[in-house]
Amino acid sequence: MKLVSWNVNGLRACVNKGFVDYFKETDADVFCIQETKLQEGQIETEFASGYHQYWNYAVKKGYSGTAVFTKAEPLSVRYGIEEDSEAEGRILTLEYEAFYLVNVYTPNAKRDLSRLDYRLEWEDRFRQYLLRLDADKPVIVCGDLNVAHQEIDLKNAKSNRNNSGFTPEERGKMTQLLESGFLDTFRYFYPDSTDAYTWWSFMPKVRERNIGWRIDYFLASARLAPSLVDAQIDAHVMGSDHCPVVLKVDTSKTL
Repeated sequence: MKLVSWNVNGLRACVNKGFVDYFKETDADVFCIQETKLQEGQIETEFASGYHQYWNYAVKKGYSGTAVFTKAEPLSVRYGIEEDSEAEGRILTLEYEAFYLVNVYTPNAKRDLSRLDYRLEWEDRFRQYLLRLDADKPVIVCGDLNVAHQEIDLKNAKSNRNNSGFTPEERGKMTQLLESGFLDTFRYFYPDSTDAYTWWSFMPKVRERNIGWRIDYFLASARLAPSLVDAQIDAHVMGSDHCPVVLKVDTSKTL
């Protein structure tokens, strides 16, 4: 089973920059996107023929939003955390026979950290939500988690300490989530891989010089480890300031 996650930073713009070609070429079983930045009816999706589509739109136009394209119809779909409508459209949960898939676009703390307190409270609620799901069946989480967890996960760690996405508080929440029973699948396969990034600033020559951050992830319940085949970063794929990340799972093994 092949799963793909991509923060497209505006799907309509990304479609004009090669999204459809990548979507078709990768032929994923499940394709998750974040930051769709659109409302219902604002895009045609003929490219996704053969897929079931699920969209969580933000109330605010042109902002946030998530979507999942899946070949296999899920048993159920949840929009947001159960007790919270999540007006920013940040979470989609699809239930399959053997696992839950959670597509998420984590709130940014903002450059001035004005949203850090909200971000940390959101992280606690999200972790508890995942643990409730995990008590029922294993969970795969994908999306833009808006944090570089370790110094190896960004180019310039020293100069970015205490910056949004690399504060001790945000990194600590990621540590707490992983220690509660989840794997960072890329680091599971490639614990020491350097210069492996998923986001680059739009500043000139930054992407060409690979001055980036790894903030897009596939996490998985630790008990799924025997079923994991590989995790990869498709850094060559353009169209957004993020690139796609991929997880391959052997569904023939017990999930």
